[in-house]
Amino acid sequence: MQTTDIQITTNHQDRLIAGFAALAISIHLLESALPSPIPGIKPGLANLVTLYVLLRHGWRLALNVSLLRVLAGSLLLGSFLSPTFSLSLAGAIASLIILGLTWHLPGKPFGPVGLSILAALAHMTAQIVTAYFLFIPHTALFGLLPLLLTAALISGTLGGILVNRIIKRRDELTQHE
Repeated sequence: MQTTDIQITTNHQDRLIAGFAALAISIHLLESALPSPIPGIKPGLANLVTLYVLLRHGWRLALNVSLLRVLAGSLLLGSFLSPTFSLSLAGAIASLIILGLTWHLPGKPFGPVGLSILAALAHMTAQIVTAYFLFIPHTALFGLLPLLLTAALISGTLGGILVNRIIKRRDELTQHE
């Protein structure tokens, strides 16, 4: 019997995606263990990795990192193809669409905080709309939007501030090398 070695060639971009996806998945797993005072409200810390990747490496890498995080995170948590997976994927896709649209605007008018807020609001809105169409087709669900969007606004603002500080600190360290 003859064995064949399969050679897979990777490049720098592949390694960046793998590293950032691993970080986002790890944060996603840790965050899933945190208790939530109100169902549906989580800080979204894994999404900050996506924002950082967008700002430092572009939209395509951010897309890969975000989708890998949702897929691998759901597989590791045992929620693949569950309602939780559907809501997570819908939120990730919506935030990626918003980030992609704003990222390609002339002059890039949004910084880390603005992008983080837009992504968090899109994420939460998509989750509510998905929950309505797939699981709870009752208009009372939309009564939760003010509370959930306020939470998204707060977490998006704090997340954007954190990513902005990380970028500034990284730039300072890079300048001293």
